[in-house]
Amino acid sequence: MEKLKKRWGLTSNFQLIVILCVFAITGTTSSIIAKPILSFLNITKDSVGLFFYIVLYILIIFPIYKIMLLTIGTLCGQHKFFKNFLIKMLSRMGLGFFFNNKDTK
Repeated sequence: MEKLKKRWGLTSNFQLIVILCVFAITGTTSSIIAKPILSFLNITKDSVGLFFYIVLYILIIFPIYKIMLLTIGTLCGQHKFFKNFLIKMLSRMGLGFFFNNKDTK
């Protein structure tokens, strides 16, 4: 835990536990929310095939996860951490052009 606290610049074990809980809640919730969205769009495994269903499922989870991570992180008092985390993640994915340097501060 100490290595993770140091890597993320955290000051307490409580802060680390809150952040890990936010990751768990967000991942689970975004995957649960994606299924009704696919149903609403009439996309099923039978209509598009298993491979394309999984691809669409992942593509729908991607933006939901980002929005929920920042929202739930903010509600838990960790807005700065998750904002910086998302900027770093998107930059590594080649989407860093959405942000300018002052956003990371």
